[in-house]
Amino acid sequence: MKRTTRLAGDDFAAVVRAPTFCLGVRCDEERVIGVEFLEPRPEVTPQNALAAEAVRQLRAYLEDAESRLVLPLGPAGTPFQRRVWEQIAAIPVHETRSYGEIAGALHSAPRAIGRACGANPYPLIVPCHRVLASGGRLGGFARQRGGFLLEVKRWLLAHESG
Repeated sequence: MKRTTRLAGDDFAAVVRAPTFCLGVRCDEERVIGVEFLEPRPEVTPQNALAAEAVRQLRAYLEDAESRLVLPLGPAGTPFQRRVWEQIAAIPVHETRSYGEIAGALHSAPRAIGRACGANPYPLIVPCHRVLASGGRLGGFARQRGGFLLEVKRWLLAHESG
């Protein structure tokens, strides 16, 4: 297996446009290393076969929220973070969970779940946008409490509800 390395700066293997944001894909030939939400910018043509497949799947999701994202992921996170991400990946489209519900399932605390969500390198593939604060409030998203990324979370939830 080839060694997975993180690409520096804005060196994405592909950039896909969404209606109000872009998705930057970082990957080598074998594994997705990360997906990042980006302010609108020009698309980047996929640099390898896996980037092309990631673009195909991301575009399919952006067209139809029922489309599944199934991509090989590079190793990341602590054992606890990986357990949180497994719980989140199991949340079906059109459903949400609270930080507290996931914390209860893992015998942890909601803030620890929030920190693990913020560390998720694979948004959309591991859909942290489906995790809400108590009472259905949006909470944060990707370590942000407002601004651009919270608007992305709103868009994703609306996309999945319609």
